[in-house]
Amino acid sequence: MYSKLKIFTGNANRKLALEVSKYAGVPLGDANVFKFSNDNTFVKINENVRGADTFIIQPTCFPVNDNLMELLIMIDALKRASAEKINCVIPYFGYARSDKKDQPRVPITAKLVADLLSAAGASRIICMDLHSEQIQGFFNIPVDHLSSISLFARYFKTNLELKDIVVVSPDTGGTARAREMSKNLNCDLAIGDKRRLGNDSKSEVLNLIGDVKDKTAILFDDIVDTAGSLTKMAKKLMEEGARKVYAACAHGILSGNALKNIAESPIEKLFITDSIPLTGDNKSSSKIIQISIAELLAIAIKKIHLEESVSILFR
Repeated sequence: MYSKLKIFTGNANRKLALEVSKYAGVPLGDANVFKFSNDNTFVKINENVRGADTFIIQPTCFPVNDNLMELLIMIDALKRASAEKINCVIPYFGYARSDKKDQPRVPITAKLVADLLSAAGASRIICMDLHSEQIQGFFNIPVDHLSSISLFARYFKTNLELKDIVVVSPDTGGTARAREMSKNLNCDLAIGDKRRLGNDSKSEVLNLIGDVKDKTAILFDDIVDTAGSLTKMAKKLMEEGARKVYAACAHGILSGNALKNIAESPIEKLFITDSIPLTGDNKSSSKIIQISIAELLAIAIKKIHLEESVSILFR
């Protein structure tokens, strides 16, 4: 049934790829992916992929450009090795926040990356929790957009005392995402109003729409980067009378002063998926808990290979 299914990975998140292959019951494909001393990336597929349905697991996380180039070169290598299909599993899609022209003379880099992947020879994209759903329309190939909402909801129901809770979107742009989570948890919704200041990831909280007094708030967003916006909103929630504040974000970039910001904030725990690997001091933070997406990706890969519907995985 799975004789033509092959799973490969670059260096972006090899641990996740190994877990996915384990859940899928398919050994990780043999490939060399490394850099020469001159900084050029080299890829060699060490097994026969002629006529195969191949999947490359490669989030385009830090170092973003290196991981993106690895992905593009792996696509080309598989195409030239006569793979029948080349499916790119990109749990975290780098440059996703550059999805519109919101200033004069700026690029729409997410569209450029979509074009690069298509031009390289990708047959399909499987991604998770895109910053905005419009990015799916940047591709001229099929896109399966998975969601971490059910994973988080299941974890919260099992591990948290869900009494008098409210799901909070840090900004109006994440309202639909937070509303879906509140439906899963059968609880109220609140929405933050923030203003972005320039291009340096700084923002200020202007207002809060909804009642959080004496409730346990779950801040829910797609990405936590420097954690500046998230921690400011957490402080605002405490000022508005929230009893406790948790945070959940699909993608834990955790750059800059993120660890310090989280440690000094009123956030009890920050829940993230393993779409991006934890590195350095981020591994040792007692406030950060990772939830695995490996089984979800494995199910998606098997369903796509068997040409079955994956709509049940979208929410």
